[in-house]
Amino acid sequence: MKRIVIFASGSGTNAENIIRCFQGSDIAKVTLVLSNKKTATVLDRAKRLNVPFLSFSKEELVSNKILDILLKEDPDLIVLAGFLLKFPETILNQFPNKVINIHPALLPKYGGKGMYGSRVHEAVLENNDSETGITIHFVNENYDEGAIIFQKKVILSEGDSAETVAEKVHQLEYEFFPKIIETLLKK
Repeated sequence: MKRIVIFASGSGTNAENIIRCFQGSDIAKVTLVLSNKKTATVLDRAKRLNVPFLSFSKEELVSNKILDILLKEDPDLIVLAGFLLKFPETILNQFPNKVINIHPALLPKYGGKGMYGSRVHEAVLENNDSETGITIHFVNENYDEGAIIFQKKVILSEGDSAETVAEKVHQLEYEFFPKIIETLLKK
């Protein structure tokens, strides 16, 4: 059984979707949810779904505390699902090609520090793009610059708002993120 560890900073809808998709799976299961915010709703979701969880400070992330936890957990894949902090190179070095992220745009467009959530969708609309989508990529030492694993587009409509764009992108995330995780774990 493959082991998945999820990092998230916010509400955790993607984390919950991944947990649910792998409940009862004979391929993998989510064994731990980690968040840099003590009040993040993702921790409530993990608790409700009986998945162990832990919150930590930024200092604990860059010290060896989180690395030590991950080494004990021995995940086959580390999934960033709405995790907003820069991921430490010390962890990336210990888990090469085992840390992935989902971004709510078609990278390389609208990536980088500070580009997340509604900020991305507003930028897409401000530039009058006709499409947007999701990018699942490996994490490297720079925000949103790791090798692209998968992209999926969605067409935008005239009159779309940041909220309607977000909903279209969320639907892609919910459908494809678990599938890509499973594909990676089967390799």
